Amino acid sequence: MPKLAPSQPLIHDGCQINASDFGAYCEVGRGSRLVHSSFADYAYCDQYADIANTSVGKFANIAAMTRIGPTDHPMGNASLHHFLYRSSYYWDDIEDDADFFAARAARRTVLGPDCWIGHGAIIKPDVTLGAGAVIAAGAVVTKDVPPYMIVAGLPATPLRPRFGKGVADRLLALAWWDWSHAELRRALPDFRALPAEAFLEKYHG
Repeated sequence: MPKLAPSQPLIHDGCQINASDFGAYCEVGRGSRLVHSSFADYAYCDQYADIANTSVGKFANIAAMTRIGPTDHPMGNASLHHFLYRSSYYWDDIEDDADFFAARAARRTVLGPDCWIGHGAIIKPDVTLGAGAVIAAGAVVTKDVPPYMIVAGLPATPLRPRFGKGVADRLLALAWWDWSHAELRRALPDFRALPAEAFLEKYHG
């Protein structure tokens, strides 16, 4: 596999990317679709992820077949159908409903740094995931998830924190995801070898 690069994302075959941007060392898996979204440094998604109107944090880990920020249909109107807002598809004398699309795009989903979205999970619009949160495979997330919380189910509910509050707070204060590429490389042996508490003792005191 080609190495990831700081200058441009690695985008695999069959992707659809519209009005989206990328930081350094990003990757987009085969067949994925990104619309009006941003990937911060080191964020990636596996194959067939469908991501709309989402700010993806640094080091976010997004598994295959996920749906993030899925757009809604107009449930308060007489019809749910595309013809209400994609009207130009059906008639030559009418434009699409720009206000509807603007309202959709404004409903932002935010993924915090180093979160993990499991296979097939769905993250609804207007949801924020905290740093280090874990979303179990197949979960449907309809509410905000605190940092370092593990959630699962439909709708997703908290299972347990990844760490005790003291550890989570210290990781947030350390904010290693803002380190330079060189700093990350120097600390890589400790990222690999040390549990979170020991890592904090060495790098946060």
